[in-house]
Amino acid sequence: MHDELVDHLERSTPLSRGEALRVIQDVLAYFDETTEEFVRRRHRELQAQGLVNATIFDRIEADLKYRAVAPPELTLRQLRRIVYG
Repeated sequence: MHDELVDHLERSTPLSRGEALRVIQDVLAYFDETTEEFVRRRHRELQAQGLVNATIFDRIEADLKYRAVAPPELTLRQLRRIVYG
């Protein structure tokens, strides 16, 4: 999976093929988090830094603007409509 991206990273960085694959998997796993999971995780992280909720929620609100948004799950019919109109 993602062979072209692994090849690209292998050519353009000092990463080995295995390292490039691991980096890709880590990045995909990071962005696979649901919004709810992200909010809970960030709240725990910021709370551990000693921040108070007012600051934490402001920071999370700002962070959410930069999160990758996963597309909704599409049915076969929806996929066909995208391709064929």
